[in-house]
Amino acid sequence: MNNIILEKIKTTIKKEIEEFEKQFQNVIQNNNIPIIDKITHYIIHRKGKLIRPIFVFLIAKMLGTIQKKTYHTACLIELIHTATLVHDDVIDNSFLRRGSFSINAIWKNKIAVLIGDYLLSKSLLIATNNNYYDLLKMICKTIRNMSEGELLQIEKSKKLNITEKIYNQIIYHKTASLIATSCEAGARSVNTDEKTALKMRKFGIFTGIAFQIKDDLFDYEEKNEKYTGKPVGIDLREKKITLPLIHTIQKASKKDQKCILNYIKHYDEKKRHKIISFVKKYGGLEYANQKMIKFRDNALKILELYPEGIIKETLKIMVNFIIERNQ
Repeated sequence: MNNIILEKIKTTIKKEIEEFEKQFQNVIQNNNIPIIDKITHYIIHRKGKLIRPIFVFLIAKMLGTIQKKTYHTACLIELIHTATLVHDDVIDNSFLRRGSFSINAIWKNKIAVLIGDYLLSKSLLIATNNNYYDLLKMICKTIRNMSEGELLQIEKSKKLNITEKIYNQIIYHKTASLIATSCEAGARSVNTDEKTALKMRKFGIFTGIAFQIKDDLFDYEEKNEKYTGKPVGIDLREKKITLPLIHTIQKASKKDQKCILNYIKHYDEKKRHKIISFVKKYGGLEYANQKMIKFRDNALKILELYPEGIIKETLKIMVNFIIERNQ
């Protein structure tokens, strides 16, 4: 079902996605160093859903005429996203990505980190080589935000004291900031006005937060590994306290709070099931789902400011896809 909806979304920008894939392949390759070419070939043939480039093209097409800069924007955004996934797999010690072996599983951590760095450098070069200094400033801030978000989550996970406010701060930085940049940069690539560009950024923030809440909910589903290749319970194993658990700890009795925190500190597979039973008991999943829908609705409200058309309708489908996907 996921693939059917995504293919339907892509039909409105079919030509643009095909051209983007050609350009991305040209940008990512390195014929001078065989190992880089081998790894980037592996990455290209296991590409993800292209959610961020899709947002770049849909926003640009809704607001104007797609230009050379739009393609460059989509490429550099996808380079950043791919680099962060490669680095994340090293940090999480994860050997699966999208149902296949991760880069670090095949080529080990040292090479995976260097490939991630290589991809980030490629994104910066696209901006500097084409004098896109507006884009350069945006992506540098985004990379900084994503790093800060991951570090904040690691710091708070050690102390197990994440509040909902801090959680929102973490997911804005680590996930929503790149989707927000995709939307804002897509708007700026077609020379839209400042007010509109910032509206698109806000749209991206709401969509990105909803996206991350959905991802966090996957950690509480048994079918997770089958669909995503992401190890079941990895957030709990890494002591990442996400929204369902934050709400549960807040609502739980003192006795249950103590049990939950003890299970997290001494985590294993049996304790995972006990934690999930507490989350269900105190309505953690329902609460996170309601918050996700609220952010989705806020994103859709922004779209109402713009004229009706097939691209706007596709953007609405895309936002709904974000929270309805099963991977």
